[in-house]
Amino acid sequence: MATIDTQRADLPAPGSEGHPLFWKNRGHGHHFRSSAEEFDACKLGMWLFLATEILLFAGIFCAYTVFRTLYPEAWAEISHSLDWRFGLLNTVVLLLSSWTVASAVRAAQRGRNGALILNLVVTLICAALFIFIKLKFEYMVKLDLGKAPGTWFSYPYAENPQVPLCWSIYYMGTGLHALHVIIGACLLSWVLFRAIRYKAYGPTHYTMVETSALYWHLVDLIWIFLFPLLYLIH
Repeated sequence: MATIDTQRADLPAPGSEGHPLFWKNRGHGHHFRSSAEEFDACKLGMWLFLATEILLFAGIFCAYTVFRTLYPEAWAEISHSLDWRFGLLNTVVLLLSSWTVASAVRAAQRGRNGALILNLVVTLICAALFIFIKLKFEYMVKLDLGKAPGTWFSYPYAENPQVPLCWSIYYMGTGLHALHVIIGACLLSWVLFRAIRYKAYGPTHYTMVETSALYWHLVDLIWIFLFPLLYLIH
């Protein structure tokens, strides 16, 4: 009895990452009973990881609270040196990126690969714009004026001796956040590559899209706290 060969010679085997409809053939890991169980485990793992990230930033916020209480005049002085318009622009950029990354998850759930790619591209553009604004119009300008952290502080017109300490907290908080923006952008870039190269995501397989989006939402949330605490003191 003849059998029908359903695999084309010019395509990788179904279920392999090179197959154009990889997500349709992708099964769950052997150590999970179902794809739903695998998805729940991955999502729970990401939430636990995000909890540790919150603890990391909590240390910085605690330091900010202590020194803000002890040296309010110094914090007011450095806040006057920060341009709230750039901070607000970066806030808008990240809020837009939150919407586009959520739209990317929705596109993956609905099997719309083109919309997924478009939303990921816009999100990555927003990430690059955030880093550019932070480096070009804040860090480089402040460092040129001698407003570096700690012992590198050389601004001659400071009115409070604790200003270098407060700048240290500023650079620590915003620098660590910028690093998380870069890490999040790397994760989303990998998702974008797989979406373009393999069409790897669809209604039954979008775990990496959603977990990467959760990480990106944390990045946005941290900045929503940093912006008023640093830029709107006055």
